[in-house]
Amino acid sequence: MLHSQIFGKGTPLLVLHGFLGMSDNWKSFAKKWSEDYQVHLIDQRNHGRSFHSNNFSYSLMSEDLKQYIDHHQLNKSILLGHSMGGKTAMTFATQRPNRVSHLIVADIAPKKYPIHHQMIINGLLSLDFDQLKTRKAVDSKLSEFVPEVSIRQFLLKNLFWKTPNQLGLRINLSSLANSLHLIGEALNKNAFFEGSTLFLDGEQSNYILPEDYLYIKNHFPQATIQVVPKAGHWLHAQNPKEFLKLVDQFLNF
Repeated sequence: MLHSQIFGKGTPLLVLHGFLGMSDNWKSFAKKWSEDYQVHLIDQRNHGRSFHSNNFSYSLMSEDLKQYIDHHQLNKSILLGHSMGGKTAMTFATQRPNRVSHLIVADIAPKKYPIHHQMIINGLLSLDFDQLKTRKAVDSKLSEFVPEVSIRQFLLKNLFWKTPNQLGLRINLSSLANSLHLIGEALNKNAFFEGSTLFLDGEQSNYILPEDYLYIKNHFPQATIQVVPKAGHWLHAQNPKEFLKLVDQFLNF
């Protein structure tokens, strides 16, 4: 069963993080949304505190989500997914449209993406926790592969103390490294969801391009596409005020 953190009461709003993320990344949003919804911040397989598996596919992660929804006896839910989580949410909504009231996809399109996380994975694989005994030392080593401070800060949220004297990573790094070619898989060409859908496109991100809009509409004919200004791929962190405003407008329309 997927691990989650649950806040509030009301219509279920299920939030799926991106690649190498976790439910903790969304806590500040959960506190806001929990005023109106029952917010489920979910760790996907091989991430956060959820189970580890050698198998990765969006169909499997869609099935994980179904088991979670069944276990918690949720009826129609709002699904919000960022990046990899957006691919999971799209897959689930197209496979089980009767279980989804609204779909929100943050900065990812249904198309295929080339491998582009290899340097990050290489950096994480280089971490020797027998030698690296502090977060500062881990950050220094990781900087050899990932120069961007903000990305390293995001990645370092995966650090935890396995024992009082040894750090480790919560993610199942070996499985994710072996599955890297599958992270960018396209949605099935015959997958469609005709329910209420919002795609959020980071203005400074290249994950959703103008030429992708028609492709999105082919799979999600009711989709609205909104641009989050002054934001890149991590649009919810880079412009949270606008991100929240667009989500609230969509859900309250």
